[in-house]
Amino acid sequence: MDTLSNRAEAQKLAQLLDVPPEQLDFLHGLPAEDVRQLRARTVDALFDDVPDMLDRIAAATKLVPAGVAAAISQKALGPRLAASVAGRLEAGRAADIIEKLPVAFTAESCGHLDPRRIAGVVDRLDEDLVVRIAVALAERGDHLTMGRFVGHLSDRALERILQLVDDGVVLRVGFFIDLPERLDAILELMGEERLSSVVAAAGDGLWPEALAVAGLVGPERRARIAALAARQDPVRLDGLVRTAHEQGLWESLLPLVALLSEEDRRSVAALPSLRDAQVLGAVVRAVVATGLWAEFLPLVGALPPESRKAVADTAGALPDAELDAMVLEVGKRDLWDAVLALVEIMDEAAKERVFALPAFQEAGEGEGR
Repeated sequence: MDTLSNRAEAQKLAQLLDVPPEQLDFLHGLPAEDVRQLRARTVDALFDDVPDMLDRIAAATKLVPAGVAAAISQKALGPRLAASVAGRLEAGRAADIIEKLPVAFTAESCGHLDPRRIAGVVDRLDEDLVVRIAVALAERGDHLTMGRFVGHLSDRALERILQLVDDGVVLRVGFFIDLPERLDAILELMGEERLSSVVAAAGDGLWPEALAVAGLVGPERRARIAALAARQDPVRLDGLVRTAHEQGLWESLLPLVALLSEEDRRSVAALPSLRDAQVLGAVVRAVVATGLWAEFLPLVGALPPESRKAVADTAGALPDAELDAMVLEVGKRDLWDAVLALVEIMDEAAKERVFALPAFQEAGEGEGR
């Protein structure tokens, strides 16, 4: 999940700094929480240390009717500066002015508003206006800004917005949501039929977004998303596995596979991509790096014989330290049946290496006692 969270946080920071996302590629590989904290501190720096001029403009807007202030915002300030001024106003006054502005102008301004002021302003806006602004943001393709706002919206506003935006928008906004604790409630508002439609839309090049959303919701809904994904057309589902391989997203995909029923797991195991030795080797290396043996071994058991053999050969060729770590993890999770079935189809040299590992010897002694 950290790879996708890092990606989302880096893109949010790029928008905040108004730079192309690729300029922040050096942040990839860092813990997502570190990038999030960097973004929070950047917000503080950008919006706290502002020219005195903004405060003078904000003070001046208090002396004129909201409609006049709105006209000044459009004709003299423009979207970016107007948003900066709005961030210096009391939330109720900012909302009064926003309600006098054209929706298109407000939508363009939203991305420049101090994120810390969003909740207070949104709470004071008319619901119809909130819905129109959200739709305008969707039409602009500004999913990142929508992700910043959506967690602050009322359930009723969200219900209306969900009826007006397509499934791809739902996935893209979910990827960028700033308040992921709201995702379960949002998916609940969608209902089962719409959730199924949204998961199906992931096959149109949005599997990373779907994996990110699945990783942010609660266990019950995560399992439901996993099942819906596993029941997609095999060609589209194979695209999910290929995406995980190409983008290094096994840490996000394998925990979902582990939630599947035996029947759904067999559907995944039968995919053409999981007969590719290169893909299987990448999975094993990712499992070694993440320690996701408990999530991976049930899938191995469902693979066709030639695929299981490819996994066994890759695992058998791992350095001793990594094999030892595997055995330790297997012991902690009591996965001996699954791993011994894998060891059984290794070549003799690999078997001897596994049985000679310190962790394996210790496990055997423990069983003997």
